[in-house]
Amino acid sequence: MSPFEVATEFFHSCESLKGWAGCQQFVASGAEFSAQCEPLTEVTTVEGYCEWMAGLGGGPLKGCYYELHSSAYDESTSTALLFGTFHGTHVGDGGPIPATNKTTASDYVYSITMDQQNKVSRMTKIWNAPWALGELGWV
Repeated sequence: MSPFEVATEFFHSCESLKGWAGCQQFVASGAEFSAQCEPLTEVTTVEGYCEWMAGLGGGPLKGCYYELHSSAYDESTSTALLFGTFHGTHVGDGGPIPATNKTTASDYVYSITMDQQNKVSRMTKIWNAPWALGELGWV
């Protein structure tokens, strides 16, 4: 698979809530994660992010899903950009408060840098978390 195909497969595995077990085959050891938004400021590894996503969908946002709208790959920087919308309703246990039954449709972008072995070496999530959390009634 090309680096872009691997990045895309990683995106689908992560967004399908497969956790680290379903994503690790696409990721380099020690791959870094960053996001300039709450509640992800403490998450620093791609492994941690994959587990965070799996917990979100397996707990407070059961039945959540995503749409991939657009994607691109920059060969000069070995970076894939994938733009999607996450859809979720707070119906399950967990989360910061009891179920609100409120829904979010939250846009985001993954910036995924690939290494020379065609594995994810770094990922940044660009996401307006306050918007999503507000729609869910969590703030």
